[in-house]
Amino acid sequence: MNYNWNWGIFFELEPGASGTYLVYLMGGLGWTLITALMAWTLALILGVLVGTLRTTGNTRVERICFGYTELFRNIPLLVQMFLWYFVLPEFLPGTLGTSMKQMPPPWASMVPAVLCLGIFMSVRVAEQVRSGIQSLPKGQRMAGQAIGLTQFQTYRYVLLPMVFRIILPPLTSEFLNTIKNTSLALTIGLMELTARARAMQEFSFQVFEAFAAATIIYLVVNLFVVLAMRQVERKIKVPGFIGSPGQVPQAGH
Repeated sequence: MNYNWNWGIFFELEPGASGTYLVYLMGGLGWTLITALMAWTLALILGVLVGTLRTTGNTRVERICFGYTELFRNIPLLVQMFLWYFVLPEFLPGTLGTSMKQMPPPWASMVPAVLCLGIFMSVRVAEQVRSGIQSLPKGQRMAGQAIGLTQFQTYRYVLLPMVFRIILPPLTSEFLNTIKNTSLALTIGLMELTARARAMQEFSFQVFEAFAAATIIYLVVNLFVVLAMRQVERKIKVPGFIGSPGQVPQAGH
């Protein structure tokens, strides 16, 4: 079978007449980034809260947070996406559930996608925060308490600032995963980048061009995030405590 390559397809008008196919894909990228940023904000808030609570020493609270973590990280993301979109509105009180189902596009798909991705990624952030806190020397917590800080103040001013410096690289990886996981939202109707590449392929029958463009766009966005976060990491690292890549921190610091 001979494939008819047509790289000029990106400059042709898409069927909706909103612009060229390239503009159409860029619009999908916009929804991808909006969804990813909102989901990541939710993931950070919940993840830091749950991860911190798991180290407080309160057995009941730690068990609840452990249950939250195990629940959402052991259900496949695609299944959770369907649950948030199809099932959640049926369990909400009448007016709220109806309002959620009647939201205009793309919000009807984006809100469940943000909730799904945000909560799914929050359990991964929570594990990193928990591990980061537990990796700190116990003397830091004791020093905070010794100078009269409350438990909240010790976490706020002593532990968490250092933890964020330690876990920044894995947090960057999780943010990249959030961007890529937005592609699953096409299953509930969100016209993000992957969904628009698929629609372009169906409209034009140029499957390789459509998904090659989507691949390059994802790659460029993720490389930009990686390079930006490396600059942030260099600026916030603590000399002598967190070494450069491949460098072992000196003993006694």
